[in-house]
Amino acid sequence: MERPDFFSLKNGSKVKLPFSQKEYDQRVNKLRDLMDKNDLDIVILTSMHNIAYYTGFIYCSFGRPYGCVITKNKISTISANIDAAQPWRRSHCDNVIYTDWKRDNFLKAIISIIGSKETPKNIGIENDHVTIDMKDKIESIFTSSVFKDISKNLMKTRMIKSKEEIEIIKNGAMIANLGGEEIIKNIKEGATEIEIAMTGRDRMEREIAKTYPDAEYMDTWVWFQSGINTDGAHNPKTNRKLISGDILSLNTFPMISGYYTALERTLFLNSVDDHSLKAWEANVKVHKRGLEIIKPGVRCSDICIELNELFAELGYLQYRTFGYGHSFGVLSHFYGRESGLELREDIDTTLEENMVISMEPMILIPEGELGAGGYREHDILVIGKNGAENITNFPFGPEYNIIKG
Repeated sequence: MERPDFFSLKNGSKVKLPFSQKEYDQRVNKLRDLMDKNDLDIVILTSMHNIAYYTGFIYCSFGRPYGCVITKNKISTISANIDAAQPWRRSHCDNVIYTDWKRDNFLKAIISIIGSKETPKNIGIENDHVTIDMKDKIESIFTSSVFKDISKNLMKTRMIKSKEEIEIIKNGAMIANLGGEEIIKNIKEGATEIEIAMTGRDRMEREIAKTYPDAEYMDTWVWFQSGINTDGAHNPKTNRKLISGDILSLNTFPMISGYYTALERTLFLNSVDDHSLKAWEANVKVHKRGLEIIKPGVRCSDICIELNELFAELGYLQYRTFGYGHSFGVLSHFYGRESGLELREDIDTTLEENMVISMEPMILIPEGELGAGGYREHDILVIGKNGAENITNFPFGPEYNIIKG
């Protein structure tokens, strides 16, 4: 029996996607406009971010290549046979499945979409994602083509959110708050980080399923850290038991059809000592100022300069650990980020209407110093015409977050 190198399978029916067909059409049309401006015949996408953004399909690689080919009149995902027809059902476009029987059938699937009659002159690829090995392989089948990087242009496109995107991000922020509320209900001395985290995660999963009954549910999680574990913003939860007087870090991350949001708050269990209170209040002061100065027309780097000056005045600048905030959108930030939109000293991007960005100052005072621990607050803002809307609306600071338990 001769088995195929690639094939198509329409098993079942197309499902309801997170965005309207009009939304996906607009995204693809903008991409084709970009292709025209850069004289590109085709684009080969390989990242989770852009494949999800342009098709609706979120892949699980498991070491296999995935792709999306866009020509002037076609768009098709390329997926591994292990996924069967799910990539077709969960996208608005065509899909080609490649098989595992021969190495590099992925490349044959690309050719099947483009056609072999005429070699494309210029091909757009994502230099910030495609591996050297994969780039070499693609170049080996298009030996006369010129390859151009389009990753930065695509990122700039994704940085400006549509109305439909903003709606899903706002709902995500609301669900993050519900997870935070559930966590606070379950904080008590002797409870473990993992036990508390699960309560917040489950609350968010149930709410996502209720609000988006047609969605796929994946990768909603909580980082709940205590004591020494608060020193890193992305430290996983552990089995550590809470002790009265602990510094705590609450971090909820709901994902709705590939769109992450986040809530992060510093808490203390039962009481806070004077040195910790001083550090906490300093970080809160910077957070409040950051929320005030985020608005259209302001450069990311200028926000950093002003907040750095405030941290220095308060005596805590040396304890800063990372940028003051970043963009939110498709698969941001656990799977990467839109690095052109971050509140960092080396990013000069000017904030524009319909950008979505966080304000999240953090300081770390190492163990052995007075007030030791990691202090962090995190709100998400949608940039408007004249200001910014804070869509988090969860209380922060010592007035609210010394938790009795």
